[in-house]
Amino acid sequence: MGQDQDTRSDRIAAGISPEIADKITATAHRLADVARQETLRWFRSPDLHPQNKAQAGFDPVTDADRASERAMRAILDAERPEDAILGEEFGARAGQSGLTWVLDPIDGTRAFMAGAPSWGVLIGVTDDRGPIYGIVDQPHLGERFEGGFGRAVLTGRDGTTPLRARRGVDLSEATLMSTYPEVGSAHEHAAFRRVADRARLTRYGLDCYAYALLAAGHVDLVIEAGLQSYDVVAPIAVVQAAGGVITDWTGGDAHHGGRIIAAGSPELHAQALELLAG
Repeated sequence: MGQDQDTRSDRIAAGISPEIADKITATAHRLADVARQETLRWFRSPDLHPQNKAQAGFDPVTDADRASERAMRAILDAERPEDAILGEEFGARAGQSGLTWVLDPIDGTRAFMAGAPSWGVLIGVTDDRGPIYGIVDQPHLGERFEGGFGRAVLTGRDGTTPLRARRGVDLSEATLMSTYPEVGSAHEHAAFRRVADRARLTRYGLDCYAYALLAAGHVDLVIEAGLQSYDVVAPIAVVQAAGGVITDWTGGDAHHGGRIIAAGSPELHAQALELLAG
């Protein structure tokens, strides 16, 4: 499974010419730039007034989420009208090119509301087989994690550095992250605890930023449940480009969401996957 995952993004992108790849990446960076502008206008602002879009429980949305996605969609309407779009706030738009832009204008709205810089903007591109390119952008920190088309880089205030997932780490030495301590259902929580009880360190609450840190070699495992496509497409592209492994809890494709496990190495992925299966 690990070897397949390491080469999968190259196989998926094999039909994309260098010229098309350059156009896609240029557009993606323009989306990230405009999303930075829109989200930072609202971040830590007293004028931010979240609303709850859930019928039961709490699923927040803000003016920043909507403004960020609108701005990104406007660029795609102008530059990539033939591509499909799937966005968290404004849904799906059909396309004819076979490519889909998968957008999460603010992944981690709860963190955004709290003024914590662990949220991010997610921009992913898929073809009919899965993710081929992605950006995880953290506007407040000025960090942009990019993966796909032969690129795996972090661009930040100190310049550009390669992304490389950490290898050679046993589960007993691993740092594990998840957004919520509950993880999901009681059954999913029990499966997560089987892994967490063996890991050296378990931390919570970073949303998409945890996957970015895994790609950068600082985190070894991310395990979550109940995710949507717009939560995972961009992180999948970045993690795989950095040499990590990311699947669902059965070892299958993860880009449709659901239960997700990301690991820095195939060996660690196999260790954690066996424990999740019980």
